[in-house]
Amino acid sequence: MDFHLQVFVMVAEKKSFSRAAEELHLTQPAVSQYIRALEDSVGTRLLERTNKYVRLNQAGEIVFRHAKEILNLYTNMQCSVDDLTNKARGPISIGSSFTFGEYILPHIIARLQNHYPEITPSITIHNTKEIIDLVTNHQLDIGIIEGIFKQDKLLTEIVAEDHMVIVASPNHRLIQREGDVTISELEEETWIVREQGSGTREATENLFKTYGITPKKLMEFGSTQLIKESVQAGIGITLLSRWTIEKELHNHYAELINVSGLPFKRNFSIVTNTVYQTKALKTFIETLRQYLSQ
Repeated sequence: MDFHLQVFVMVAEKKSFSRAAEELHLTQPAVSQYIRALEDSVGTRLLERTNKYVRLNQAGEIVFRHAKEILNLYTNMQCSVDDLTNKARGPISIGSSFTFGEYILPHIIARLQNHYPEITPSITIHNTKEIIDLVTNHQLDIGIIEGIFKQDKLLTEIVAEDHMVIVASPNHRLIQREGDVTISELEEETWIVREQGSGTREATENLFKTYGITPKKLMEFGSTQLIKESVQAGIGITLLSRWTIEKELHNHYAELINVSGLPFKRNFSIVTNTVYQTKALKTFIETLRQYLSQ
């Protein structure tokens, strides 16, 4: 009976038996037969037909409304069954800002490949602004970014909280002294920061604004790894995600500067450009959520 409804809906929408037949790849007599069978089943005529027009009567309006709902339910049912029975497979293009992409994403991809080897991810790493642009232009299926952004076209979901900490070389004078460091002392230091457009740079500028910090000297470097090496070498101090500095803290290559009010927090968010998601993309997002909720 669902195909009878499909034929009926097509005739009602096209307002023509011949156009409906063409759309459904049927003959016109076959379309007429389906409509008659449906009318016999319902017990009344549903369409007013002349040589000039085909239109719904009052009963037809009722059947048309419910037929659309029934066909949508069939579609949703089939999608649910497909999701249950079909394996997640195929390509997905993932973009990420540097912090998440270089320090967190590899562990999520490893878990994804372990459980869903037929998914083939490709990874693009850029700063937050560039990832947003790529998702907006449909060059990426999904982006994972840091910080705050405004873009009406994209769908956004916060997936994790990121703790930002100020770090320095173990030999730095602020590490060697006892007690919390004051804001005025931070202003006297050389700050090493990321480039404009980076989520970490945005977080650093938010920190400066929140605490009224005007650094005496600012040095701009283009990668987190370069900044970490420079901090270890004693060039200056920096604000970094706790995710990026765990190994250095564990091995005492760098140390946290104790400042009242820190750690400074920001969010990691996923961004997409369509409500439609393939099974592979849905599976990646679920794997990401599971990893971050550990």
